[in-house]
Amino acid sequence: MNIQLLKCKIHKARITETELDYEGSLSIDSELMERVGVLPNEKLLVVNAHNGARLETYAIPAPRGSRTFCLNGAAARLGEVGDRITIMVFGAYSPEEAATHTPRVVVLNDRNEIVSAPRP
Repeated sequence: MNIQLLKCKIHKARITETELDYEGSLSIDSELMERVGVLPNEKLLVVNAHNGARLETYAIPAPRGSRTFCLNGAAARLGEVGDRITIMVFGAYSPEEAATHTPRVVVLNDRNEIVSAPRP
């Protein structure tokens, strides 16, 4: 039996763009994706602290260092530029892996710069 645990999280990100006329997804600065271990096209749970919206989507890398968080497609209706969001990824772990697993978490400031993070 595998156990689902938080794999990684980007906390307090600010939405920088919304793009309604797009297939869907969340574009994330590729540097931040790498820092926590989010893979391109990986399933995400996104929660919006401003309006309570929750959505499942997938990650698309945005330009490295851009600090971009762009809600694309229908997800663009669930947030506005400036809203604070948290992005979570979950993984399946064996009981042995779960016993020692620690999620990788970064906390961002209002400019989407890392203020707290695990060591690379």
